[in-house]
Amino acid sequence: MSEPPHDTQRLGKAMIVAAWIVALLLLTLFFNDRLERQRNPNQNVYSRVENGVSEVVLKRNRYGHYVTSGSVNGVPVVFLLDTGASDVAIPAALADRLGLKRGRAVQYQTANGRVTAWRTTLDSLAIGPLEVRDVPASINPGMGDMEILLGMSVLKQVSFSQRGDTLILRPHD
Repeated sequence: MSEPPHDTQRLGKAMIVAAWIVALLLLTLFFNDRLERQRNPNQNVYSRVENGVSEVVLKRNRYGHYVTSGSVNGVPVVFLLDTGASDVAIPAALADRLGLKRGRAVQYQTANGRVTAWRTTLDSLAIGPLEVRDVPASINPGMGDMEILLGMSVLKQVSFSQRGDTLILRPHD
């Protein structure tokens, strides 16, 4: 016994719609991954040993910034290196996720105006093999994204040099 033609046509149309949905989903995943790699080209931190010293080599993203994956207190995070920031600045929502304690309130003058933040200390901050301990930081409620601004409270503890679109971080000698 054969199926009526309209049931076969309906099944065929459903299969075509399902194929388009799967294709759109795969394209979305592909392009989201591609965009994320453009924003953070250092998702897998590259390090090397030069003259017996481990150094981290970062590539600049397409917007001219150095963004890299790393960790705070062993938890994976994303850093945006900011030599204009005096401190490590952590968005409040991310600080809550990291379980950071809010210390005394402090006032900062930022590019977006005056903001009240809270002092905190990070047990450890790492980018690849480069690790800094007991890092002064601030919890900033005005930061909306989940990137940590890696300011001079860490960068002054390492040597860094830029060549073209590459930034090299290494421990002080």
